[in-house]
Amino acid sequence: MILSKKGEAISPSITLAITAKAKEMKANGIDVVSFGAGEPDFNTPKNIRNAAVKAMEEGYTKYTPAAGITSLKKAIATKLYTDNNLTYAESQIVISTGAKQCLANAFLAILNPGDEVLIPTPYWVSYPELTKLADGVPVFIDCKKEDNYKFKVSILEKYINEKTKAILINSPNNPTGTIYTKEELKELADFAVKHNLFIISDEIYEKLIYGSEEHISIASLSKEVYDRTIVINGMSKSYAMTGWRVGYAAGPKEVIKVMSNIQSHMTSNVCSISQYAALEALEGPQDDLHSMIKVFQERRDLMSSLLDKMDGISYIYPQGAFYIMVNIESFIGKSYNGKIINDSLTFSNILLDENKVAVVPGAGFGLENYIRLSYATSNSIIEEGLKRLSLFVSCIK
Repeated sequence: MILSKKGEAISPSITLAITAKAKEMKANGIDVVSFGAGEPDFNTPKNIRNAAVKAMEEGYTKYTPAAGITSLKKAIATKLYTDNNLTYAESQIVISTGAKQCLANAFLAILNPGDEVLIPTPYWVSYPELTKLADGVPVFIDCKKEDNYKFKVSILEKYINEKTKAILINSPNNPTGTIYTKEELKELADFAVKHNLFIISDEIYEKLIYGSEEHISIASLSKEVYDRTIVINGMSKSYAMTGWRVGYAAGPKEVIKVMSNIQSHMTSNVCSISQYAALEALEGPQDDLHSMIKVFQERRDLMSSLLDKMDGISYIYPQGAFYIMVNIESFIGKSYNGKIINDSLTFSNILLDENKVAVVPGAGFGLENYIRLSYATSNSIIEEGLKRLSLFVSCIK
């Protein structure tokens, strides 16, 4: 039988594939250290879990409006106003099953066949595939090391044509952890206005910022920018709620209406219990969030200090999120126990098979010769995993 050509053209998530392989090895009794997961290792805070139990006990277990419950939309609107200086009505907000569905809905809402989306390299693995599922064309912009792997307008201008429809910004960035400054965002905003582009601003890691850096939502820069921006966010990273599947989008009323209509046929509402848990996350105490940020910063510093001790290794120092992109270029073309390392994928597979450490190949992010390590794990695991990595690279000849 003939299957969908569009469906067959979609690549599986390399992040989930590596994580699944590591979990299978662990299930078979193999001692694997995994740096692949893109989720906090903390449990969801107790007050949020209690809110979910209360919702179940009080009978909030039925369908809700497809775009989400009113009380959660109001809490999101308050959060966007307080944190990001953005004012949205309830009709400008849709709650979806994770930020990933928000992105999928956004692409489906704005793209027509052949429309192009400007995506920075490196990128989160799902951006290009979600674009293609919406009949769009991902256009990869090769962001340079000297620009801290961020968009440069002078380079973007070379890619503009009549099919260019949107630009995607992810700050703090997965996988690099880089953050756009206000000045950089202003340049991108002017570029988008000049060429009449939609802006999709993925801000899922906005709370996970370390040091003196700050998150600024591009939509807050001006009315012109606000009117063309779709802000994407969610509960997964900041509140350790990855499994609850709650994301949200805010943007122009007409775009959000189309996104809501699409969702009403695709999945309908987010789990009702998860929505009430998310409401507590936004309106309840924020102590656990602040504690988690402090721990992540300590782990980042630990991981970077251990990487500093390895010969042949360099990395992109992250300002936010919970990943470090490690440059392994010096090992490409060499071998480990007779096995040739051709690229980041073979490096990662040999590392997992031989030294039982799971990392994500940079190829999945469009940045070959790198691997991504997540420090959303304990200090002891970081120390053990990097000890194994150090031993591994020392044996590459």
